[in-house]
Amino acid sequence: MTTPTKQFTVPIGPQHPALKEPGFFEFTVEGETVISGTVRLGYAHRGIEKATESRTWVQNLYLLERICGICSHIHALAYALGVEKLAGVTVPPRAQAIRELTAELERIHSHLLWLGVAAHEAGFDTLFMYSWRDRETVMDIFEEFSGSRVHHSVNTLGGVKFDLTVTHIDSIRRGLDYLDERARYYLDLVQNDPMLSGRTRDIGVMSEADAARLGVVGPTARASGVLRDLRVEAPYSAYSIFPVQPVTETAGDLHARFIVRVREILESIRVIRAILDALPEGELQARMPRKIPAGETISRVEAPRGELFYFIKSAGSDMPERIKVRTPTLCNLASVLDLSRGRQLADIPMLLVGVDPCFSCNDRLVTVRRAETGERLALDWDQFRRKGAKS
Repeated sequence: MTTPTKQFTVPIGPQHPALKEPGFFEFTVEGETVISGTVRLGYAHRGIEKATESRTWVQNLYLLERICGICSHIHALAYALGVEKLAGVTVPPRAQAIRELTAELERIHSHLLWLGVAAHEAGFDTLFMYSWRDRETVMDIFEEFSGSRVHHSVNTLGGVKFDLTVTHIDSIRRGLDYLDERARYYLDLVQNDPMLSGRTRDIGVMSEADAARLGVVGPTARASGVLRDLRVEAPYSAYSIFPVQPVTETAGDLHARFIVRVREILESIRVIRAILDALPEGELQARMPRKIPAGETISRVEAPRGELFYFIKSAGSDMPERIKVRTPTLCNLASVLDLSRGRQLADIPMLLVGVDPCFSCNDRLVTVRRAETGERLALDWDQFRRKGAKS
């Protein structure tokens, strides 16, 4: 007679070697098999949304860029597009093209950074060092172009701050030639390396139906055959003039998520070259009013991790009344808990890194435990603030 396997709860976080930012997961296991899981966010909440209400429209550009160091440009772009829509301002074509070019450079940087982190979690530290070395090429381009390697501050309301000179264009072309060669090497590696394939192939399979049901976005969705890409579905900036070809895979496993991201690097290189070949002439900025007309709007862009959503409300003053940000990690994180059931505990770090989570730009919740019942409630931060939670 065999003894029934006992169930245990394994905590991961808030501080854990598998997590590069604070988050708290609890997985119930029988032996090494995961039965269920929960996630608790909120460890990195910095009050940025509330802080925007006491700063001018221009000052908020610098604040919102710091929601995420990897995606600083795309956050500023989403915000700028919404404010420009409220103001009824049309951005010059050259500025639109520079915005798209910067967004695609940022996508290359983000995917190379992710590739290194994912390789590290798989125990492939050589690939980690290679990819992080190569992302320095993108950071050098940003530094030469904007003066900053991380928070580029390319955007301003009504356009962009920096122009592309002949010297900048030559440097970008040289960097793209190098990155094109390296990305093709990485694509061959993630497709054929036996060790990496053993850690990713048939792991965390998410069917097209499951991806649609769970509401995942970005490369996570496209690796399951779901075409969710706002650059294609609802083009903004110059994406209607310099379109991208969406990258999809159908296997839906971790292996497919690796392939999608590396292929997207190659597609971003192609688009940037097309922009440089036909960069429009003209002004960099349109005139913006100091006070934005009263109203509210939404702005959606395709961040490296997926759809980034901004809600912006103006009362007609020089400061916003409300800004709400929904980042793609919030959409993708629930899929990790769904995919972890029935998998080995050792697969959890790889499943988590497969959605490329960013906790610092995601934290928008507070957990409250009622003293009388011990019931845990997950509340939107604004709901929590309005309810006036008692200590």
